[in-house]
Formats: sequence, structure tokens, C-alpha cells
Amino acid sequence: MRIISGAHKGKKIIAPSNLPVRPTTDFAKESLFNVLNNYFHFEAVTVLDIFAGTGNISYEFAARSAEKVTAVDINSVCTDFINKTSQLLAFERLTAIKMDAISFLERCKQQFNIIFADPPFDWDKYNRIPELVFEKNLLLPDGFLVIEHTLGVDFQTHNKLYQQRKYGKVHFSIFAENI
Repeated sequence: MRIISGAHKGKKIIAPSNLPVRPTTDFAKESLFNVLNNYFHFEAVTVLDIFAGTGNISYEFAARSAEKVTAVDINSVCTDFINKTSQLLAFERLTAIKMDAISFLERCKQQFNIIFADPPFDWDKYNRIPELVFEKNLLLPDGFLVIEHTLGVDFQTHNKLYQQRKYGKVHFSIFAENI
């Protein structure tokens, strides 16, 4: 995995082989950030990355000087790796928290410009994410919730679905409060 743009453009990050994760491909990540770049000035955004895994998405936002990035993962090896990598790259605005993503959303009191979720592809509670994000009002006005998923997950009938993108086998559903 590599950082695509920003302060550490081209920097390769090698995650430990014992992490139980599936990082977003560089192709899909670059495509997603090309879309987000049309809506946000990254220096002014606050980001929540749930199911953060290696921190791949978090590093991309931090490298683009996001105001604040919070990475949440239930696995302490993942959060330790994110915090260590964040220190090595001097990402002072990136913090990793060890916690279950759904529990974090249920307890969260702050709002974000962008919430990115990349649950395990075999997870069966995808609908819980937009439900909680909008029920708890976790997006700032004009904010986006982005969920990475496989073809088998269908959000077509969700009233907050803004758009869907497909890059290879990776699908992104983007939700917004103010569509």
C-alpha cells in the first residue's frame, strides 16, 4: 500500500502480515479520492475512519493535511500499527482508537465531514452504519458517509444514498444528508 498524494506522496507502507485486514486497493483509493477532491478541501475536513485496519485511508487523509483524522478499529494490533505509523510519518492530527466501530458510532458525540467505513466483506450489519450515522447526526452539513463493500451489498433503496462507484471488485456507496 502507498500514499497516493500529499505530504508523503509515493510513500510505501508495509503492514505486518499478522493483521486480519484487506486494505483498499491503491486503484480504488485513488479513484475515491479523485471523487472526494471535487467536494472537499482536505485541509478543512474532519474524518472518521471506522474499521480502519491498516490505516490506509486515514494516512491518505492525514497526508493531505486533514484537520483531524480519527481511526477506529477493534483490533489492538491494527490500532497500535496505525499509531506507530502516524508517529513515524509525523501525522499529529491522526489518532487511532481501539473500539468496536458500532459501539463507537453509538457513543460518538462529534460530527465529521467524512465518515469512511470498510467493514469485513462478510459482515452482515452493513445497514447499521448509515442507520446510526444519520440517527446520531454524525455528519456535518454537506458531509459524506462512504461505505466500501462488495457487489452483494445493496443500498439502492436508502433515502440518503447519493451515488455509487465501482472500481474493479470494490464498490463505494456514498451517502449524504443534504442531497
